[in-house]
Amino acid sequence: MAAAKKRDYYEVLGLGRGAAEDEIKKAYRRLAVQFHPDRNPGDKQSEERFKEVNEAYQVLSDPEKRAQYDRFGHAAFQGQQGPGGFGGFDFTQGFEEVFSDIFGDFFGAGRGRSRSRSRRGDDLRYDLEVEFEEAARGAEKVIKFQRLTVCDACNGTRARGGGEGVKTCPNCRGAGQVRTQQGFFSIATTCGQCRGEGTIIADPCTKCQGQGRVRKAVSLSVRIPPGVDNGSRLKLRNEGEAGFGGGPSGDLYVVVHVKEHPLFVRQDNDVVIEAPISFPQAALGSEIEVPTLDGKIKLKIPAGTQSGKVFRLKGKGFVDLHGYGRGDHLVRIVVETPRRLSGRQRELLEEFAKASGEDVNHPMAKGFVDKLKEMFG
Repeated sequence: MAAAKKRDYYEVLGLGRGAAEDEIKKAYRRLAVQFHPDRNPGDKQSEERFKEVNEAYQVLSDPEKRAQYDRFGHAAFQGQQGPGGFGGFDFTQGFEEVFSDIFGDFFGAGRGRSRSRSRRGDDLRYDLEVEFEEAARGAEKVIKFQRLTVCDACNGTRARGGGEGVKTCPNCRGAGQVRTQQGFFSIATTCGQCRGEGTIIADPCTKCQGQGRVRKAVSLSVRIPPGVDNGSRLKLRNEGEAGFGGGPSGDLYVVVHVKEHPLFVRQDNDVVIEAPISFPQAALGSEIEVPTLDGKIKLKIPAGTQSGKVFRLKGKGFVDLHGYGRGDHLVRIVVETPRRLSGRQRELLEEFAKASGEDVNHPMAKGFVDKLKEMFG
């Protein structure tokens, strides 16, 4: 009886001849899972399809073999008999390659690799409240908190006597894994006795109860750089939780919260303040004292200053956190109207009102009235 004619490898994977490498791998992954013998126990047809899919993938995933196949077809591999009658192909090879990223050490993919049994410590967060002036000028702050540190009794070995109580796991013989045979494949799983550590603690440390770390109160000095803003995060390397099994420590993140100031408001790197003055001061001009981050300064108010006028004091704001100069101090003038008048004050204001000419002394009011007349006639 004549042997069945081999199907075209591209047809087997459902691809065209111009298929890209990632398309070949995706098609193989889908079909290999579909026809895997463990998913189709006792189904000879699925087993044959699985072998056919693997054979096609081993050729088309190899650039050299694919070039030969594209030129000569199946004739390129005739006479190269190997295990399973597949012309030298090992049908488990491609399956290991594609699925090693999902199943890790399944099917021997992790054979020969050393497993890291240490772990990095967790990062920690500390919320620190600072004064407005401390955020502007910088400060040194001492913070106190608790964190896991390496046990000084066992030096992190978790065993009494600094490591004498650590024994090689008898179940996995230190590998951290055990292998079982399932169908065609050897599957590696985490050892249940040592939980993948490869060792067991025969005599645990009494201080840390075999954990290798203990919780301890610590104090740290933290430098607050000038210019920090509300919500700024300062990273202190290796000041977090201690690592496990010799792993590196985590980091400590200090989150800065700036208290509100009774007078100052921050806008980017500028500081804004409202300075109230009286009507006579605004009309006649005066000199007032205003507070800044650098202390009090005198500010000259020109005659005729209007409410809302902003005076800019260059370089009196916040230092830029990234070194790009310094912001300004903005003084916004608020002309305060008196709420209670004495008889004499009222009399004088009434005289002033009669003597005032709208065109000269109140140009803004006159302009407003003129616009109203234009709108409504």
